[in-house]
Amino acid sequence: MSKGSFLNASVGRKFLMSITGFFLIMFLLIHMSINLLLIFDDSGDLFNIAAHFMATNPFIKIIEPVLALGFAIHILWSIIITLQNMKARPVKYLKTNQAINSTWASRNMFILGAMLFVYIGIHLYNFWWKMKFTGDPLLEHITVMQAGVPVEMENAYLLVSTLFKESVIYDIVYVIGGVLLGLHVSHGFWSAFQTIGLNNHVWRKRLFVLAQIIGAVFAIGFSVIPLYFLIKF
Repeated sequence: MSKGSFLNASVGRKFLMSITGFFLIMFLLIHMSINLLLIFDDSGDLFNIAAHFMATNPFIKIIEPVLALGFAIHILWSIIITLQNMKARPVKYLKTNQAINSTWASRNMFILGAMLFVYIGIHLYNFWWKMKFTGDPLLEHITVMQAGVPVEMENAYLLVSTLFKESVIYDIVYVIGGVLLGLHVSHGFWSAFQTIGLNNHVWRKRLFVLAQIIGAVFAIGFSVIPLYFLIKF
């Protein structure tokens, strides 16, 4: 089977979605771990040190674009697959109670993905775009002691915390986005292992439970940050 035939086949499309989905999970896991530092140190030093490390470490500069590329391919490929499926099935089949055999998330992965795309776009505009390109008055340079050595860096903590402290709307949006992300990752993780063949009766239930746990971790991990600032400040 040629490369083109493989990608055009159902199993090939699902395989590419699964692989790029793992890139998405790794990308999100790294960023969630760093973002959680926001709630463990109100001085902002821990988060600023982590953000500075991500921006200056040579290895991170290489691996982060790779993960982001896998993320982008995942989004693009999901759109292509959805459009292909819509073209192949111009008339909707009669549906008998799909909820019996599938979850809401599995039936609405494209809708979840589209909503997450908006959520991620808001996140990138508010933080990443300003840190990387346009700058912001809140990103004033400060000096942080790191291993006993003063290091000058941008005050990324001030930029992020100010938004969460001053905007209830953004807090709500980020909580909703975190929950949607958890649902999307949960089903995607489970579906990926089915695609690569780990779907026998022994592993099926274990992987399903693991997928639910991972989804909950992402949902809680991303939601707790705006809730922390909303409640405490």
